[in-house]
Amino acid sequence: MLDALPLPHSFDSRAGRAVLRRATTADADAVIALLADDPISAARGDVASEADRPAYSRALAEILAEPSNDLLVIELDGMIVGTLQLTSIPGMARRGARRLLVEAVRVRSDLRSSGIGSAVMRWVGEAAAPALGAAMVQLTSDAARTEAHRFYERLGYVGSHLGFKYTVGD
Repeated sequence: MLDALPLPHSFDSRAGRAVLRRATTADADAVIALLADDPISAARGDVASEADRPAYSRALAEILAEPSNDLLVIELDGMIVGTLQLTSIPGMARRGARRLLVEAVRVRSDLRSSGIGSAVMRWVGEAAAPALGAAMVQLTSDAARTEAHRFYERLGYVGSHLGFKYTVGD
């Protein structure tokens, strides 16, 4: 887990006062549900199947045990309504610059456009990245997520690279 993150972090949104905090193993079901709430994730197999729960639980435990990773959740009125994963990556390029990688950003579908995602992504750039000594924040977004691309661009992110993936064995 990324100990230097300034957490918990409270913020206001159009849906009300929310709290960004580190996930715990007790949050696994809520995070799984958020992944399944996303059509692109669901098409990749994130369907909240009970049979998959051990794999998700194992992954969550690994993320929380890894010093360069963290999984965060967004709580609103006592319910988990969002999540994201952060990974701090040391690098040689750009004179040894550290990068903060943002993955699996999800806000519950009925709360999208409520300001929750914007507030959290601003926190990533303005508070989390400096606290971790990161020179830049980077993320990838599926090519089909055109609304997400506009969202990130409005926040000042630049579509500067083309990403590639290779799936290992099936």
